Amino acid sequence: MAKHSAPAPSSAAGMTGSGHHYAIVADGGRQYRVMEGQELEIDFRHLPAGSELLFEEVLAVSHGGKLTIGKPLVKGATVKAEVLGAEQGKKLYVQKFARRKNYRRRTGHRALSTKVRIASISA
Repeated sequence: MAKHSAPAPSSAAGMTGSGHHYAIVADGGRQYRVMEGQELEIDFRHLPAGSELLFEEVLAVSHGGKLTIGKPLVKGATVKAEVLGAEQGKKLYVQKFARRKNYRRRTGHRALSTKVRIASISA
């Protein structure tokens, strides 16, 4: 029987090490790990492209290898983001079916979201 050795420890890309500046923010019931310059999609907001969005619910901030975790929020920490515009997601289909009743329905929808770029993280 072959003996299995443990895999060599490796750091996940962008997760550990000094110099990685990231924050964990809560928005719309979800938590996002964000870094400066990162683009992400959040719940839809009626904001024009180019406007600024401020995340004030910052749960944790990492700067220079030092992690600060809030209780429950990090005091004075904010994350600024630039709104890039609204986007539609891919089409999701909802199907209803009742056997032996000649009942079949198929509808679909495309959820709206707002795309933002993280401009700065301040703690």
